[in-house]
Amino acid sequence: MEYKPIRKVVSGNYAAAYAVKHARVQVVAAYPITPQTSIIEKIAEFIANGETDIQYVPVESEHSAMAATIGASATGARAFTATAAQGLALMHEMLHWASGARLPIVMVDVNRAMAPPWSVWDDQTDSLAQRDTGWMQFYAENNQEVYDGVLMSYKIAETVNVPVMVVESAFILSHTYDVVEMIPQELVDEFLPPRKPLYTLTDFDNPVSVGALATPNDYYEFRYKLAKAHEDAKKVIKDVGKEFGERFGRDYSSMIETGYIDDADFVFMGMGSLMGTVKQAVDILREEGYRVGYAKVRWFRPFPKEELEAIAESVKGIAVLDRNFSFGQEGILFNEAKGALYNTGERPLMKDYIVGLGGRDFTVPDVKAIAADMKAIIEKGELDREVEWYHLKR
Repeated sequence: MEYKPIRKVVSGNYAAAYAVKHARVQVVAAYPITPQTSIIEKIAEFIANGETDIQYVPVESEHSAMAATIGASATGARAFTATAAQGLALMHEMLHWASGARLPIVMVDVNRAMAPPWSVWDDQTDSLAQRDTGWMQFYAENNQEVYDGVLMSYKIAETVNVPVMVVESAFILSHTYDVVEMIPQELVDEFLPPRKPLYTLTDFDNPVSVGALATPNDYYEFRYKLAKAHEDAKKVIKDVGKEFGERFGRDYSSMIETGYIDDADFVFMGMGSLMGTVKQAVDILREEGYRVGYAKVRWFRPFPKEELEAIAESVKGIAVLDRNFSFGQEGILFNEAKGALYNTGERPLMKDYIVGLGGRDFTVPDVKAIAADMKAIIEKGELDREVEWYHLKR
C-alpha cells in the first residue's frame, strides 16, 4: 500500500501524544513526572484546541492515574496514561489489577533511573522491575518506534486483552527531536478500528463484576489464562507487525530485529535507544574486519524465546548490553536470555555488560571496546567473568 506520510519533527514524547490522538483514545488519566510530563501536556493541548474529544482526568498521583485508567477501560473505553520511574513504582499495585482484569490499556513509560540518589536520566530498571505484573513490554529505539509502537500496541492489546507498556528513553528520545512519519487519520482508522470489549461495567443488561474474590481453584485458572494470553500474543504481535509493515512500510513482524546475523561470530543484544549506537558501531566494526551483528529485542514481554534460540544457533557469542541491574544477580536481559537458552543444547558464550546506568553516556568507542573484549573471549573459548560493570570508575 502506498500512502503519503505526514512528516513532523517532534520529540519522542510528542510522538507518543500524536499516536494517542490518532488511535482515538477516549480517556487519558494523567499525573506529571519528569521526563514524561510533555506527553500529557501535548495531549492537553490537543484537547484545548478542539483537535480531539479525549476525556482528560487529572489526578493526585500515579497510583490514581492507573486506577482511573482501569476504571475507564472497564467501561469499554480505549484508555491511556504515561509515567516514569518513581511514578511507575507507585503504580505497581494497580498494574496487577489491570492485567488480572484483562484490560487492554496502553501506557508509555519514559525510562528513568530509580532514586536514590535522585536522577532524571535514562535507565531501564524502572520498567523491568515491573516484568512480573502481567503487562507486555515494547522497547522503542527511536521516536518513530514510539509512535508506531503505541498504535500497534492498542491493536495487539485489544486482540489478546492484555495491557501494554511502550517504553522510551528519558531525554535520549523523550526530549530529542527527530523526523517522525505519521499516518493520515483515515488510514489509522482502517488499521485500528474502534475497540470491541468482551465485557463492560456499563452493559446493564449483562452485569459483571471485575476483581471479585476468587477461590484458590478459580484463581489458579485465571493465572493460567493470563499466561496463555501472553503466549498467544506472540503470534498476534508478529501478525500485527507484518500488517503494519504492509500498510505503512515499517515492518515489525519480528520480536527481535537482527542485522548481519548470517556470518556473525558474535552479536550485540540489547533493548531501546542504545541499539541505535550499536548499529552505527557495527557498521564501523564490519569495515574493520569484525564479523559481528546485532539483535535488538523489541518485545521483552512476552519474551521472544523462539527467536533468540534461532539466533543462538548461528553465533559463537552474545554480548548482552544491560542498561539495568537486578541486585544480587545480574543484568535483567542477560538473566532472561540465559534462562531462555538453558535447555537448547550447546549455547554460545554469553557475557553481560552493564552500561549506561543513570544516563551515563554509551558511545561508539564503548561498543568497539566491548567488541574487542568479546572477540578475545571467543578466540580463547571461555569467559573471564559473566558480568562486567563496563563503566565502573577504576
